[in-house]
Amino acid sequence: MTVTYQTGGGGSLDIDFWLKDPVGGTVVKHDRQSTGSISTTADKDGRYVYCFSNEMSTVSDKEVSFNVHGVIYVADEGVVAPIEREIRNLAIGLQSVKDEQEYIVVRERTHRNTAESTNDRVKWWSIAQTILLFAVCGWQIYYLQSFFEVKRVI
Repeated sequence: MTVTYQTGGGGSLDIDFWLKDPVGGTVVKHDRQSTGSISTTADKDGRYVYCFSNEMSTVSDKEVSFNVHGVIYVADEGVVAPIEREIRNLAIGLQSVKDEQEYIVVRERTHRNTAESTNDRVKWWSIAQTILLFAVCGWQIYYLQSFFEVKRVI
């Protein structure tokens, strides 16, 4: 069984993950990881439980995308036809391409959010600079006018 996960948004992009066997023993535990891939062989029959936890950051929600793949072993009954072996290999390759594509989509979403956030900050910084520029220009005009005013004492 293989579990791959990636945190796509929220907080500091870290999450806890653990995998437990049917008896309740911890097989794998990751603390504060943003991505992970766990491959394990099921030693015991039964239901394996996987859990994602956000207990260390209860303030922010997190988006987690994950894939669980169970390898199905088909017993070879004698000789396997070459075409059947090729079909199995193609199915495995197709699944790995699909997983990689899903991973790329999550990364693209994360990078797009970062770029949009940066663009928003640059926009507001430019607006603040423009306002400051006009304020300094206005102050300079006022200050220079005060030099050229004729001041009389009556």
